[in-house]
Amino acid sequence: MRILGIDCGSERTGYGVIDSDGRSHRLRAAGVIRTSTKAPLAERLLTIAGGLREVIAAEAPEAAAVEAVFHAANTQTALKLAHVRGVALLVLAEAGLTVGEYSPLEIKTSVVGYGRAEKEQVQLMVGSLLQLKEIVKSQDASDALAAAICHANQVRYREAVRV
Repeated sequence: MRILGIDCGSERTGYGVIDSDGRSHRLRAAGVIRTSTKAPLAERLLTIAGGLREVIAAEAPEAAAVEAVFHAANTQTALKLAHVRGVALLVLAEAGLTVGEYSPLEIKTSVVGYGRAEKEQVQLMVGSLLQLKEIVKSQDASDALAAAICHANQVRYREAVRV
């Protein structure tokens, strides 16, 4: 299964695409959609939507994973994140993709085995699970790949429980 993971952010939205059979995962693509902090929010959202549409067109994922809303100390940050998530979910729905939404705790537990893992630990484990020679340098892209891996693990688990 080809899975697109998305790490939403109004300045940097990370994406990562993997191929997975539920046990082993292979990197297809990873990167960051960057926006200008000086641009109005509407323009930034348009840039993010366009970037996600390009990734979907290029990689043809079958499913997607997005980090669920979490509580942020800064209300403005949380609101911007919610807008970006809304745009991401809309683009994924337009593409007809099934979407898994996972909390940061679920993603980190799935990838690292510890829900309070630091971003550097996530980067290292993503590199290990994808058998990369070097870690993915962008934490945003690495977090997106972690979401995709989490989704692959959840799909495998659900299929095993059904049997």
